[in-house]
Amino acid sequence: MTKPIILSVLAHPDDESFGMGGTLALYAQKGCDVYLVCATRGEVGDVDPKHMQGFSSIAELREGELRCAAGHLGLKGVFFLDYRDSGMPGSPDNLHPDAQVAHPIDEVAGKVVKYIRDLKPNIVLTFDPIGGYRHPDHIHIHNATVLAFEKADDASFHPETGTPFKPEKLFFHTFPRGFLKLAVRLMPLFGQNPRKFGRNGDIDMKSIADVNFPTHTKVDISSVQEKKAAASACHASQGGIGMRRGVMGLFIKLFGEFEEYMQAYPVIETGWKIRKDLLA
Repeated sequence: MTKPIILSVLAHPDDESFGMGGTLALYAQKGCDVYLVCATRGEVGDVDPKHMQGFSSIAELREGELRCAAGHLGLKGVFFLDYRDSGMPGSPDNLHPDAQVAHPIDEVAGKVVKYIRDLKPNIVLTFDPIGGYRHPDHIHIHNATVLAFEKADDASFHPETGTPFKPEKLFFHTFPRGFLKLAVRLMPLFGQNPRKFGRNGDIDMKSIADVNFPTHTKVDISSVQEKKAAASACHASQGGIGMRRGVMGLFIKLFGEFEEYMQAYPVIETGWKIRKDLLA
């Protein structure tokens, strides 16, 4: 029997580790071929000069961090779509002509569908419809991946990208809503404003926690926590070493042994019992 193949389509270096890293590591450990398509090299990320030693650009640094993380997670291949990080809404980077969000969804989907047709994954993973925390690149690559998945077996859709192929399932990674709602309630007790979360204070945790997505699969990642932590630590320029410290580190230790997914295809009927395995 052939190995199951999983393709994750994300936006920036560190998305693979800070988000669904446990899932990627777990299925790689189980013998699946796990691949990552990353839309950008995270050029807009803030970087302390101490991390730039030996690197000519932020893009080069962050690609190196991603490849370090890929080694810990056990990814078989990492591919870039070569767009530019778009930054957050309202920033000058959002208007850059090479920014990912400046390119049509159809164009980006054409690049994604090439990897679907070449790699022939059983399962495709990407962000939820709000991109996890409303980052424009996350939402953009979500929309492009959904379109690519829907059209992957349509010979008329970007025929230059290869033979039509239809993966079995499409999943959206979702943050556990119970976890988020509890975090929002407790953060003020630790002196943190849930509406101004993150390194730049530009993430509104309250608005994110108020959006509900169904959970169809809940993956136990307790056996690969060390691999996820090691992969996260590779992203030192983005605070990866400190991800498990402070208030969020406490939440992760208490509630972070599972990663949750909404199944987008095949569409789930009501009354679905939550499963433990994406391949089930």
